[in-house]
Amino acid sequence: MGSVAWKNEAARARLERWFERFRARTGVPTESREVPTRHGPSHVLLAGPSDAPPLVCLHAMRTGSAHLLSELGPLAASFRLIAPDLPGQSVRGPQVKLPLNDDSAARWLLDVLDGLGLGAVNLFGVSWGGFVARLAAGAAPDRVRKLALLVPAGVASGSHWKGLTRMALPMLRYRLRRSERNLRRLVEPLFTTWDADWAAYTGEALGDMPVDMRIPPLATDADLRKLAMPVLVLGAADDISFPGDAVVRRIKALVPHADGEVIAGCKHCPPTTPEFRAWLANRLTGFFA
Repeated sequence: MGSVAWKNEAARARLERWFERFRARTGVPTESREVPTRHGPSHVLLAGPSDAPPLVCLHAMRTGSAHLLSELGPLAASFRLIAPDLPGQSVRGPQVKLPLNDDSAARWLLDVLDGLGLGAVNLFGVSWGGFVARLAAGAAPDRVRKLALLVPAGVASGSHWKGLTRMALPMLRYRLRRSERNLRRLVEPLFTTWDADWAAYTGEALGDMPVDMRIPPLATDADLRKLAMPVLVLGAADDISFPGDAVVRRIKALVPHADGEVIAGCKHCPPTTPEFRAWLANRLTGFFA
């Protein structure tokens, strides 16, 4: 029987193997923990010194905590990285599809923070995780000291036609014929740099995870004005899903204490290189310090 995040047991096993493979890529010791939430036990992956300042990190759709931490290794020198697996978006997350038009995801995250004994925290979200992070910061501003968003969903949308031609058609082609050439066509609109693990995972997850066609709704102007804490938004110049210029411009115009930057030459999935990881770690460390 399938679940929200996997189609059958063979798919779940493959996704688990990928989870552990990305966990090994973090390059630092990690610790698994489960905390109670209103949707059942939630898995959290932790890295970095236990006495370092906590930084809660939320991953993108159809990935997981290990995938995100594999790109945040340098941050583990300065922070206790706390990465929950999002409901319905990870093989390790609660197997429930939360509504997108209310604060359900925010309440789940607050349950996780309570389960870990955390009060107000610094919060970092990527893509779908950025949508959840923004929801939580708006729903419970007293629990978020500073908020950082990387290519966040739910702030500005790209062209639906461009998304269809550059993403949907290669996806259909790859489903019909799995080949190296079609895999590269599939990931080219999304990935700034080629990474064999990320590309292979994306191709397998396409077949192993049920397709969720929902798109996080755009925040209203009032939603964004409620973000009273300092906010940093990093957009991608060549992001066809969430155009970086529009995302950064809207956040800076509406959020009272916001800073932002558009990363040149960057697609929705930023570079998976040591140089970019170091740059991102420095940018986030400077902001959260």
